[in-house]
Amino acid sequence: MSSSEEDPTVENWDEYNDALVDRGRLTVWISEGAIEEWKANREPQQGAQWIFTDQAIKTCLQVKMVYGLGLRETEGFVESLFGLMGLEDLPVPDYTTLSKRQGDLGIDLPTSSKSSPMHLVIDSTGLKVYGEGEWKQRIHGKQKRRTWRKLHLGVNSDTGLITAATLTDNTSGDASQVEPLLEETLSDRPEAESSEAESSETALDRVGADGAYDTFDVYDVISDYGATPVIPPQKNAKIKKHGNSGGPPLPRDETIRYIRQHGRNKWKKVHDYHRRSLAETAVYRFKGLMGRFVEARTWENERTEVRLKAKTLNQMTRLGMPKISQTGV
Repeated sequence: MSSSEEDPTVENWDEYNDALVDRGRLTVWISEGAIEEWKANREPQQGAQWIFTDQAIKTCLQVKMVYGLGLRETEGFVESLFGLMGLEDLPVPDYTTLSKRQGDLGIDLPTSSKSSPMHLVIDSTGLKVYGEGEWKQRIHGKQKRRTWRKLHLGVNSDTGLITAATLTDNTSGDASQVEPLLEETLSDRPEAESSEAESSETALDRVGADGAYDTFDVYDVISDYGATPVIPPQKNAKIKKHGNSGGPPLPRDETIRYIRQHGRNKWKKVHDYHRRSLAETAVYRFKGLMGRFVEARTWENERTEVRLKAKTLNQMTRLGMPKISQTGV
């Protein structure tokens, strides 16, 4: 490699190495706070009584996902762990309780990011449904339709944290999830406590996505939230509202005009379109660390599963990420 070439280098290797080690520490996933909030403290009710808090169920499910365990294995793992910790008197949810309570859990994705404005990037990917796929294809032939889900993610390009996550079936278009992703992203922002108009103007700066999101509806939704759409139009895109028409110009039309005048490469550079690749990076990390399939068997449990995996991935991100710099070699 010549001295003029550039090579990416991790500046904070020691800190990043420690973060990778910390991902495997049990104390990260079963903290003292989780143990203190383990037992439910609720008024007696008719029928079966509540024993475990939602926090206890979430903690067990996170352990399951981080260490790649089954529900029964998770029950035994946590029981053994509590025995080593001297917490034999603390009950552990059995596998049926974990399965039944999973679908009712509310999973927030707090990013704790006060940076404003935010450059949000969006992407989607397919997740296999547990039990479907190659086996059915071998038994029933290629004509058997294979089932899968679509995971949609909103990612803060500055921090790498997942700000929003939705799950749909394989027939839903990517564009249909833009508004839910923006709404969830803004719901955790400090500005969301103020008026809706003020929040829209200050919380989001730009929203980047690939050409699959190139529709007028997506442009309108992003603009309604006070952000600038950074979405490349198709090469044969036509202007919808010409200059002699009344009213303000459409955002997508303005993008087409800029590209015609200055070129697509300059448009990408000026609008930081390259940041969109960080959404693909988040998808890659999600599949690499959390798996490429959904294990749950019901729709409610599937949605909880992917959101809990996104939250777990955020916790890993907060432990430490590499800082890449270009240095001459």
